Amino acid sequence: MSGGAMEALNFFRAWLAEPLRVAAVAPSGRALAAMMTAEISHRTGPVIELGPGTGAFTRAIIERGVAEKDLVLVEFGAEFAAKLSMRYPKAKTIQMDAAELRTLEFDGSMPVSVVISGLPLLSMPARKVIAILDGAFGHMKPDGRFYQFTYGPTCPVPRRLLDRLGLKATHIGHTFANIPPASVYRIQRRRPRSVISSFEFG
Repeated sequence: MSGGAMEALNFFRAWLAEPLRVAAVAPSGRALAAMMTAEISHRTGPVIELGPGTGAFTRAIIERGVAEKDLVLVEFGAEFAAKLSMRYPKAKTIQMDAAELRTLEFDGSMPVSVVISGLPLLSMPARKVIAILDGAFGHMKPDGRFYQFTYGPTCPVPRRLLDRLGLKATHIGHTFANIPPASVYRIQRRRPRSVISSFEFG
């Protein structure tokens, strides 16, 4: 069996064991990985990846020019975390629930610019989604970006939660070349009203 087939089989087994946590029956495809990382380059700096699983997005992040040592991989599944540690030894792999991200001590020399999320936010309670986003933006610089994909028709973070956290979501693409088809959203902090006012009327 090829490496890719074995990876897919392991992912499927993980889904059978915990369908609400894994959410998909197969690893994300190259088209989705390319879309999730399209706005990343060697200038991006430190990146946190949430729920990397088999590393489909991790590979794409590195291919975009981000140094492996600038990656923090937050994975809840013990089996996935162990394999990520072996595959990406220079990255910092942490086995933990992403809802506890606020407690993560990030020792990078610069604030995080990007968070890439492979988490199934649609299947999570609102309180957990809030904890994940609050923790992620707590580690990011003011213009940091959080990328999330979904199999649903709209952003997986409801507007009421975005408003509560002072965030906005922008749809940046859709791909049918994934099983199942998926959309990608960029979530960012909203500009303070004072900044908007001075920009528009100053």
